[in-house]
Amino acid sequence: MNLIAAVDNNWAIGYKGNLLVRISADLKRFAKLTTGHVVVLGRKTLSTFPGGLPLKNRVNVILTRNDDNVSEMAKEQGAIIVHGKEEALEVLKQYNDDEIFIIGGESIYKLFLDKVNKAYITKIDYSYVADAHIPDLEKEGFVLTEEEEEETVFDIVYNYCTYERK
Repeated sequence: MNLIAAVDNNWAIGYKGNLLVRISADLKRFAKLTTGHVVVLGRKTLSTFPGGLPLKNRVNVILTRNDDNVSEMAKEQGAIIVHGKEEALEVLKQYNDDEIFIIGGESIYKLFLDKVNKAYITKIDYSYVADAHIPDLEKEGFVLTEEEEEETVFDIVYNYCTYERK
């Protein structure tokens, strides 16, 4: 499985249910990498999408404790609703590991980290006020295998990094 996230210097990913920052090029990269594949996300992450609807041109697997928290429209658009890790893994068996992307939020990243082999990380060179983090991948048995040159948009400095499990 893959993981994809944008993180700051402290591996923070969000604050009060929102991304720390929106970088247009990073959002386009996210779409390019995940389109045509399977995305695994929590109900709170789904609620941050436009209209609270699943991402188009992807298989959306949504973890929730309560189906009532997922809109009928999301269900009508083909979102697969699961209630825990084991049920999600059962659904994901029908897909190749390299087609699956864990996309958040914090609890979903942590829940599936042991299944992740590759992580696509956008590292933002800043420390934001945040209340959601992913584990520091380097402390979790991952090694940096690719690092692109820094880019700057307005005053935000970032670069794309790929980590793989040792």
